[in-house]
Amino acid sequence: MTTQHKATLSFSDGTPSVEFPVYQGSVGPDVVDIRKLYGASGKFTFDPGFLSTASCESKITYIDGDKGELLYRGYPIEQLAVNCDYLETCYLLLNGDLPNIAQKKDFVRRVTIHTMVHEQMTRFFQGFRRDAHPMAVLVGCVGALSAFYHDSLDIQNPEHRFISAIRLVAKMPTLVAMAYKYSTGQPFMYPRNELSYSANFMRMMFGTPCEDYHPNEVLVRALDRILILHADHEQNASTSTVRLAGSSGANPFACIAAGIATLWGPAHGGANEACLEMLDDIQAQGGVARIGEFVAKVKDKNSSVKLMGFGHRVYKNYDPRAKLMRETCYEVLGELGLENDPSFALAMALEKIALEDDYFVQRKLYPNVDFYSGIVQKALGIPTSMFTCIFALARTVGWIAQWNEMISDPDQKIGRPRQLFTGATRRDVQAIGNR
Repeated sequence: MTTQHKATLSFSDGTPSVEFPVYQGSVGPDVVDIRKLYGASGKFTFDPGFLSTASCESKITYIDGDKGELLYRGYPIEQLAVNCDYLETCYLLLNGDLPNIAQKKDFVRRVTIHTMVHEQMTRFFQGFRRDAHPMAVLVGCVGALSAFYHDSLDIQNPEHRFISAIRLVAKMPTLVAMAYKYSTGQPFMYPRNELSYSANFMRMMFGTPCEDYHPNEVLVRALDRILILHADHEQNASTSTVRLAGSSGANPFACIAAGIATLWGPAHGGANEACLEMLDDIQAQGGVARIGEFVAKVKDKNSSVKLMGFGHRVYKNYDPRAKLMRETCYEVLGELGLENDPSFALAMALEKIALEDDYFVQRKLYPNVDFYSGIVQKALGIPTSMFTCIFALARTVGWIAQWNEMISDPDQKIGRPRQLFTGATRRDVQAIGNR
C-alpha cells in the first residue's frame, strides 16, 4: 500500500478543510484514508452497506466486476479451476502461494488426519429435530467445536491459528455430511483416509454401511470445482462478519459460525436454492411450453416475477465462475444421462433465451455461477436444503484465511461502525402517572 496523492475535504459550514492521504493498492481503485476525519472535523461518513468503504487491507482475493475477473492470490479463477484441486486452492489461500509436490503432500496429510470429529459431537445432533434446517444444525455444531478443541484457541499464537485452520477445513465436510445424514435418519459415515477430499465427502453424504460406495470421478471433479469456485469472494457479507467477529478476539470456531449464520441469508448464500425454486415453479406451470410467458413477466415492470440465477451484484459483465460451472454442468448431465430430463431441459432453454434475448444481453443478465451450481448439485443428488451448507463448506477456507490475515494485521482494531442518529433527543422521564 503506497501513497502519492492527497485528498482535501472542504465544508460549507465553516469547519476547516481536512487533508487525507490517498493510498494505491497493487490493483483496483485508490482509497482515501479517512481515519482522522472525526478527530479533525467532528464528523463521520455515511455509507449504508459500506458500498464505498474499504474496511481492511487484504492480499487474498481481488474482484474486478467490470472486467469479470476473480483472482485468488493473483491467480485467475479460470486457471485454478482447471489446473488445481480444492486442497491446492486451500493451501494457496492460507499460505499465499500454490504448493509444490512435497508441500501439497504434507498439507493433504495434515487435513486428512483431522477429518474425524470428536465422538461426543454425535450427541449434539440428537438435540436437534430431524426436520431442522441443516444450516441451523451446522451453525450450532461449528460453534461448539471450540468446546472440543480448546487446545488451539490462543489467537495470538500463529501455530494455534494454523491448527484451527486445518481443523476447520478438515472437519467441515464431516459435519455437513452428518447434518445431512441426521435429516434422513441414516447412520453417520466416518471419513476414509485413502479418498480425496471431495470423494470422501461424497462417500460420507451418499454412502451407507450396507455396501461399499465407489465415487464417480466425473462427479467428484464436479464437486471439487464447485468448492474451488466458492472458496473466497473478497469482502462479502459473511466474510466481513467473520472479520468483525474476529476483531473482538473471538475464537476462530465462533467466527466461522457467525459467517455461516450470515451466509444462511437468502440474499447471500441462498441464491442457487432460489434459482431451483424458480425452475420448479416454471415446471409446475407447464415447463418449457410456458417459458415464454414467464420471460414476458420478467420483462414486465409491473410484475413481481424475478429472474433468479442471472446477473450479479458485483460482476457487471459475465461472472467468470459461470463459464467454468457451465462446462461442469454439461459434463455432469452427460455423465448421468440427464440431458433430456424435463427440469434440466427447462434450465437449458432458459439459459438459451437469456444468452440470446436482447433484453437480457443489453442488461448483462447472464447466467451466474448460482444458476449452474444449483443444477449440478441437484444432479449429484444433493437436496436444495443442503445447498447453502455446501457453500459454507467451500467458503470456510476463505473465511479462515481472511480471519488469520486480520489477526496478523498490526493496524487491526475492534470493529465499531458509526451511525447517523435520527431518534429522539434528550428528554426526562416523567412519573408514571404523568405520562
